[in-house]
Formats: sequence, structure tokens, C-alpha cells
Amino acid sequence: MDLQGLIEGLEGFEWDGGNSEKNWKRHQVAQSECEQVFANLPLLLAMALEPGAEPRYFALGRTDVARELTIVFTVRQKRIRVISARPMSRRERKEYARAQVASASEEADS
Repeated sequence: MDLQGLIEGLEGFEWDGGNSEKNWKRHQVAQSECEQVFANLPLLLAMALEPGAEPRYFALGRTDVARELTIVFTVRQKRIRVISARPMSRRERKEYARAQVASASEEADS
């Protein structure tokens, strides 16, 4: 599945009050920061390996002020529904840094 294509065809966000409150209380991540992650590059996307009732995805990205976040989300009726948002782990930061280098290299080549 082309995950980048999945994101490009979406029309916005669907927010769950409980998840938003949990993300703020546990990690001080606001809804607006989650939205910024999907608007900034590079954005790394992966499908969760755990089987479930609905597909879940991971996004590694950064906010407008360069805060690096991991977002777990699903897609419902062409909208991103954020399940969880938190700062990236050390391993995730390393993977994201590699993607930034690759992205910069691609831009330089074009």
C-alpha cells in the first residue's frame, strides 16, 4: 500500500476528546502539533504490524517549531483520527534523522 498516497487523499482530521486529553496530559502534545506533523516534510509513514479491527499507522514527523513527534493514527471516512501522540524515542529520532539526510540528498540531486 502506498501510504503517502493514502495521506494525500485525506480531507482533514477527526478528533476524539478522550485521546486529545490523554495526549496532552501524558506528553503535552496539542492537536495543532499533530496536524503540523502531517504538513511538514519529511514525514515517515508505516503501517502497524499488529492485526486489529481497523488499520493503524505510525507517522514520524516534526511540528512547525521542530518538535519531533510520533503519531499513531487511523483513517476514518477520509479523515485522520489521531490515537496517540508523543515525543519520538531515541530509536525513532535516529530513523527520522536518516530520512532527513535522504530527503536533503534527493533535493540536491533535483
